[in-house]
Amino acid sequence: MNSRLSAVLSAALLIAAPAALLARSEGPAQVAIAPTAEQATTSKLVYGLLSDSRYAYRPRPADDAMAGDIFKRYLEALDPNKQFFTAADVARFEPARHQMAEAVRQGDAAPAFAMFQLYRERVGQRVAYARKLLGEDFDFSGSERWEYDREKAPWAADAAALDALWRKSVMNDWLRLKLAGKQPAEIRKTLDKRYEQVARSVEQLKSEDVFSLFLNSYTASIDPHTDYLNPRSAENFNQAMSLSLEGIGAQLQRQDDVIVIREIIPGGPASLDGTLKAGDRIVGVGQGRNGQVEDVVGWRIDDVVAKIRGTKDTQVKLDYIPAENGIDGEHRTVVLTRARVQLAEQAAKSKSYTIPAQGDLPARKIGVIELPTFYQDFEGRRRNGSDYTSATRDVADLLAKFKQDGVDGVVLDLRNNGGGSLDEAVQLTGLFVDQGPVVQVRESGGRVSVNSDRQAGVAWDGPLAVLVNRASASASEIFAGAMQDYGRALIIGETTFGKGTVQNLVDLDRWPTTEGPRFGQVKLTIAQFFRIEGGSTQHKGVVPDIAYPLSVDANEFGESTYDNALPWTRIAAVPHARYGNFAPMLPRLQTLHAQRIAGDLEFQWWSEDVARYREEAAKKYLSLNEAERRAERDRQEAQRKQRQAIRREKGLDLDPLADETDDGLTANERDVVKDAAREKAAEKRPDPLQRESAAILANAIDLLQQDRPLSAQVLPKTASAVRWAE
Repeated sequence: MNSRLSAVLSAALLIAAPAALLARSEGPAQVAIAPTAEQATTSKLVYGLLSDSRYAYRPRPADDAMAGDIFKRYLEALDPNKQFFTAADVARFEPARHQMAEAVRQGDAAPAFAMFQLYRERVGQRVAYARKLLGEDFDFSGSERWEYDREKAPWAADAAALDALWRKSVMNDWLRLKLAGKQPAEIRKTLDKRYEQVARSVEQLKSEDVFSLFLNSYTASIDPHTDYLNPRSAENFNQAMSLSLEGIGAQLQRQDDVIVIREIIPGGPASLDGTLKAGDRIVGVGQGRNGQVEDVVGWRIDDVVAKIRGTKDTQVKLDYIPAENGIDGEHRTVVLTRARVQLAEQAAKSKSYTIPAQGDLPARKIGVIELPTFYQDFEGRRRNGSDYTSATRDVADLLAKFKQDGVDGVVLDLRNNGGGSLDEAVQLTGLFVDQGPVVQVRESGGRVSVNSDRQAGVAWDGPLAVLVNRASASASEIFAGAMQDYGRALIIGETTFGKGTVQNLVDLDRWPTTEGPRFGQVKLTIAQFFRIEGGSTQHKGVVPDIAYPLSVDANEFGESTYDNALPWTRIAAVPHARYGNFAPMLPRLQTLHAQRIAGDLEFQWWSEDVARYREEAAKKYLSLNEAERRAERDRQEAQRKQRQAIRREKGLDLDPLADETDDGLTANERDVVKDAAREKAAEKRPDPLQRESAAILANAIDLLQQDRPLSAQVLPKTASAVRWAE
């Protein structure tokens, strides 16, 4: 499910509580679902921004076409896989189709709430049917298959047709657990709890959740990257961008209707206190040392988090059950003083590879910087312009250490970096180019401005490569595009996402007279960005100089998959320096790359896995024949063992997850501590793409230093600000 509703359900966590705990489940889940006066005001404010002002890059009038678009998107948000509503239900909603745009303009979300009410009823019915099926014995010897991708399928004709769909879905869940070695009684217990929690999670959705789904159906009709953030979502967004929060420093997860500590964040209050540990269950929260403790068993995780977080230097009292005591064990209490916690795990990180010497060629040490997002503490920058969290600052520090270590070149790994701050993209570019334009920005009225690096000097003047994939987007594309246009870095990997628009946050509380956040924020598209060469990354993305096999097709993931994305276009280029022209050396780099990966087992295995994944994904179904599924599972298990044996034989780094098999469980059904450890272990898996990128950069260094005629072609004399070759 790729919808906002699935995100809400994931946040609520789909595991039911033991019966002994259900009687204690009180709190926010019991709030009635109905639109509020504040939501009406919010809707009017958002409408004013996006359909009745010049703030939006592409405002859209609230006409009948928009009404139909909002209706379609809201229906998809509720039931993206067409597994709850029937065709008759959709026909029943038809009058609302023409009301949606006016509902936004007038601040009347009643039609959307009415649709949600039926959705909640249908979820309850479907879950009841799924739980009833668990009393049957399934036959896995036939030719049935579960077609899990129903995005483009027609709505089910009636309840009987939905029964058939759900029966196959339940069969697939059962078969996964059976293949994992679970016995029928255990399978029934696991799935019954899983399905019960699906209904419970929907019951726990609150008015603001439904309103956010509705209003985001409107914002998405403007363009794919315009979003409404309710006050809590806005707070979470800003915390993510600043890589910090005020709280106790613990990563939480809901399991069996109880909030469990998944990880203690180093340096936070919980870590410094030392009382709490991973696996402990939080069952009550109080404010202050002497505050009354509220029982939070059965609460949504975001509601519990809101109770635990708070202003630094204030105290929070936690009633918890130690992990070793079991769910019915003795309760203990700890009081912690909240503090500002840095989320260091999400910050830029570095490592290095040594590319072995070959013949007369020396060994090369290549530094790698992994940057997961272009983060910046916006509020911290406003308060103190000389000291705030910044991706550019962190990367500059890592580059300084690389200089001390004497690395020969640097690879900046932007894979899966979905973007972030435009300012950070410009400033990061300035670490590698000595003043000049970085990106052009065209506003809705057509005015074009140029964002430039104005800082003299560079932090790294040596060889540079940028590693990207299809999930590298927005600010990543600004940076990678600038590096390519300047001829400053080799771009390696896959064609990027293709997002060429700029968004800005507008605080809705700045207009009404209000105390505290009430209305949330809007992240709206205000401009389109263009490379300094004049072309847009919109749809087309940044095309690498050295391409790796595609892990996903453009028609499955990327800007081109959005039906209302802005079109590609071009504007005039702006003058800029040209540090290099890698075209003359690319054929030789490609040849060396092909020769090397032919003998690189990890790269070949990765390529095989990608091809296999794409082949399976293209089918969009899973067989429900046990013999077929067991044979495939055995093949995969044998393959993993064989590869691990080859690694041992050849002295290669072992895969810490080589012994992992599909356990048939969802993330929230697994042992929290073990699952967190598995997640950490995954970070240490062999990364053939990163290592190969380092090798490509080492090849480029060798070619330029050995072949002076080639170096003269690639590196013009005007490129005195960088040092690719001595």
